[in-house]
Amino acid sequence: MDLKSGYPYWAVKNGLMHAFPALQADHRCDVAIVGGGITGALIADRLAADGFDVAVLEQRDIGWGSTAASTALLQYEIDTHLVDLARQYGEADAALAYRACAQAIDRLKEIASPWRDVEFARADSLYYASRRRDVAALKDEYEARRRHGLAVTLLDDARIREDYGFDAPAALLSTQAARVDPYRLTHRLLERLQRQGAGIFDRTCMVDLKTTARGVALQTNSGACVRAAHVVLAGGYANQHWVRQRVARNRSSYALITDPLPSDRLGFLQDTLLWETARPYLYTRSTADGRLLLGGEDDAVDIPARRDARVQKKARTLVKRLRRLFPGLDITPAFSWAGTFAETADGLPFFGTHPQWGPRVHFAMAYGGNGITYSVLGADLLSARLQRRRHPLWPLFSFERTR
Repeated sequence: MDLKSGYPYWAVKNGLMHAFPALQADHRCDVAIVGGGITGALIADRLAADGFDVAVLEQRDIGWGSTAASTALLQYEIDTHLVDLARQYGEADAALAYRACAQAIDRLKEIASPWRDVEFARADSLYYASRRRDVAALKDEYEARRRHGLAVTLLDDARIREDYGFDAPAALLSTQAARVDPYRLTHRLLERLQRQGAGIFDRTCMVDLKTTARGVALQTNSGACVRAAHVVLAGGYANQHWVRQRVARNRSSYALITDPLPSDRLGFLQDTLLWETARPYLYTRSTADGRLLLGGEDDAVDIPARRDARVQKKARTLVKRLRRLFPGLDITPAFSWAGTFAETADGLPFFGTHPQWGPRVHFAMAYGGNGITYSVLGADLLSARLQRRRHPLWPLFSFERTR
């Protein structure tokens, strides 16, 4: 799949960080992971830590797909409100999902801690009502989150104006958010695994997958075969190719990044993720070197040529929308890009086995705005399943919820 357009910042900033080999000979392992983006890297890291011999296969260069285009807002908030999720699955399960996502932010800090250059940093999250009619729902969401132990503050229009300098009728403030360079984190995780003896192979495409009662066999484009007890398909949005069931729809999202700005111009945006109740929503975050990253303007375009043609116009629209909030903030895009993302009907991911493939083929579909957070949770869930342990998120994050 052609997953991105324009000049994704992480790819421009980091380039090709490390040369991993292509697979040229047959290989054996406990778990083969197909997909060398941030999802595959987090899963491989977790499984290796739990004693599994893993191998990672990536058809492009490592991290060069959707990971390079990710804006990497790390939030516990799911695109579906807690209140709405509770209507679908019950309040206990909905709260479980939200609390797990909050805990995943803490876990990401631990995962990223060995490397300062991955630019992990804690941040606040300010979620504001785009329109006055959104205030009632925002207040209901505030009450639901507080009821289940999530630390959040409800701000009125006067407080928003005084503390943040823009106009909105209400907002939810949380301290449980973060930011990271997802491309660099992917490389650091997989470089470490390679040093530990794991097989990390890029420019290696799986062209066929066969299962038996005892394992799986993956045929690659080079003619080499990987045999494993299990396979995890972590190929992002291309994963949908492997299931007949339609579990998500592909969409395009657009983003831009500025040159570094002085801290006095960034103001609170230096350490706060800002996003809104409108769908699709405008969002912004900063980087370690003081750049401002804007994203949003999502649409249903899933044709690369059409997506490519829209990048510059969408970037101009994003700038105009931010200027309406902050008329004094004059910004110019340094790089702009678009990327494909998948969206499930309920905003939740899919991890685990599918009836079509049996017990040895596991899917990692970390779809939605919480892809990196979901991947941390999915890695934990998949490790538990491979060790035949129960996991509390299985009923909610697996294909079982669609039956």
